[in-house]
Amino acid sequence: MTDKTLIPASPSEDDYVRQVTTAEPPPLLTETDPFALFSEWLKEALAKEPNDANAMAIATADADGLPDVRMVLLKDVDPAGFVFYTNLESAKGRQLAANPQAALLFHWKSLRRQVRVRGTVSPVTPEEADAYFATRARPAQLGAWASDQSRPLADRLGLEKRIAEVGLRFGLGKVPRPPHWSGFRVAPRTIEFWRDRPFRLHERLVFERAGDGWTTHRLYP
Repeated sequence: MTDKTLIPASPSEDDYVRQVTTAEPPPLLTETDPFALFSEWLKEALAKEPNDANAMAIATADADGLPDVRMVLLKDVDPAGFVFYTNLESAKGRQLAANPQAALLFHWKSLRRQVRVRGTVSPVTPEEADAYFATRARPAQLGAWASDQSRPLADRLGLEKRIAEVGLRFGLGKVPRPPHWSGFRVAPRTIEFWRDRPFRLHERLVFERAGDGWTTHRLYP
């Protein structure tokens, strides 16, 4: 039986009143450039989140339409989209090859904010992937060669043995990017900015792609 004490109770009215009286109401989110707003929020998160402010959940779907979600790290962002890197033969790599659509979620708990992204997915260029791979620490580069990501592993020793073999293979030389390892860019169709407000009356602002620009609308919480 589940231990009910593990689940925090919903805030009381007094809790909300204290939140209202101690926090200055922020101005409404501006309906301008979503990427400028995202960059502003990410900078604040980098200053306040204790770990991996660039972490995001990415949801894909398998051949049966069953959703699949996991955490990855954002490695680049510009008006073209949000970029992350992975083993192309992993579960998400195979799912995106078959169905190049995804949803992202950034949740910055310390700021009480989240950003939701939905859009189409395309591979980054080989040049982009090579440039990013070259910035990774050498052990991480070796790991990209050694890991059959998402596939069964008999025991931890098998992975450690594979890493040692890859290390001997490349010696002290440059570690090239594996052909099965690259990146994806999520080009957003919609971007939703969510900000916590008292009494569950949160602020939600949605940007929708419209040609070369964006339209905006607000949602009830």
